[in-house]
Amino acid sequence: WVYVTSLSEMGKHQIALPRHQSQYQVVGRFVPNEKYDEANPQCKVYRMNLFAKNKVVARSRFWYFMSRMCRVKRANGQIIAVNEISEKSPERVKNFGIWFRYDSRTGTHNAYKEYRELSLTAAVNAMYQDMAGRSRSKSVAIQILQTKELKPEECKRPSIKQFHTNGIKFPLPHRVGKVPKAYKTTFTTQKPTTFC
Repeated sequence: WVYVTSLSEMGKHQIALPRHQSQYQVVGRFVPNEKYDEANPQCKVYRMNLFAKNKVVARSRFWYFMSRMCRVKRANGQIIAVNEISEKSPERVKNFGIWFRYDSRTGTHNAYKEYRELSLTAAVNAMYQDMAGRSRSKSVAIQILQTKELKPEECKRPSIKQFHTNGIKFPLPHRVGKVPKAYKTTFTTQKPTTFC
């Protein structure tokens, strides 16, 4: 969390700005009543994976999508469980493909992006940062449709495919050479050469 202290100096409370979004699994359903019993298809249990800042926002997004897709409102619904999903292997680099829809000033657009990260949440956060920088899109205007861990042969973007070669090298063309202590001086008459 990053605390903004400029408003607190003016006598207001501190505002906490969350840095990243986490993945949550929200399980909910329509509450059975006299009209719809538990055997009715209206009352079946729905499970949804969401990316949100905290559990409160995850619940809110769950009811937002339920009201649009299944016509179940928060007043007639029930949340059974909210669980945060953690990465199974956070020490291995993986390729992720993200299909999403976002609203811009000209309309709604479908988009697909690939990221190479340690976890899915890191890839989603990179996507949010990328869309904020390139398209000025806020997180509320972005709807993630699908995420998938990609195999090397499934990747399409050249920026991701360049890391799949066996002979990949990371040259350091611009570096400062180490001078022996006997030749070190405080002042010199020529500029140091840093291109090796």
